[in-house]
Amino acid sequence: MANGLGTTAPRGRQRLAQQLIDQLRGQIESGKLKQGDQLPTEPQLEASYGVSRTVVREAIADLRAAGYVKPVQGKGVFVSDPKSHQTFNLTPIEINSIPETLELLEFRMATEGEAAAIAAYRRTAEQESTMRAANRRMAHLIEEGKPTVEADYDFHMAIAAATNNRFYVDVLRHFGPRAIPRGQFPTLPDASDRDYLNKVHAEHVAILSAIAEQDPDRARQAMRDHLMASQRRYRILAESQ
Repeated sequence: MANGLGTTAPRGRQRLAQQLIDQLRGQIESGKLKQGDQLPTEPQLEASYGVSRTVVREAIADLRAAGYVKPVQGKGVFVSDPKSHQTFNLTPIEINSIPETLELLEFRMATEGEAAAIAAYRRTAEQESTMRAANRRMAHLIEEGKPTVEADYDFHMAIAAATNNRFYVDVLRHFGPRAIPRGQFPTLPDASDRDYLNKVHAEHVAILSAIAEQDPDRARQAMRDHLMASQRRYRILAESQ
């Protein structure tokens, strides 16, 4: 089924991932792919939709985080129980928080993308060390199965501080740890899922690497990719309610 979503340019990867998510989710919700069905392998999805392995992995990761699919070690990725992606067992407060979360992520893309770029050429050695410390702390908390929201927030705050522009710090401080979406959705499967959290941490590593190498363009794009991935997950959540 050669649907051909298109080629994968760096800035188009997020759009292609969203298109692949929409296609696969549509097949699951329509019943074309049923509970227990195995998804095509990564190479098969690449060939069918004309996208890169990175796009496929991002799309599958987001569908997994949203409860549509689940991996089985050594066997592949399978469609989940429909109940897990229809309600998510969200509380009324969580459901009401979805629109605000999407708006906040949109705002953060505009501000934090530029903050990462500025930090790439203004950060001091001490500020870079603070970012690394927050990143290491998050990795340790993931390994220990402990909450990571505060460490995640500290990482983003360290980047804001590294701009040496107080307005970036003031904006992020205004939101506080609630700027980290999963802290507002404790009943979501990905709130404490180690694989998902490791993916978030890997996104942080990409941002930190670009800042450390003083590459503003790559830092900006890495931050945008990170926040857009989060936006995709919560858009799926919004459409499921």
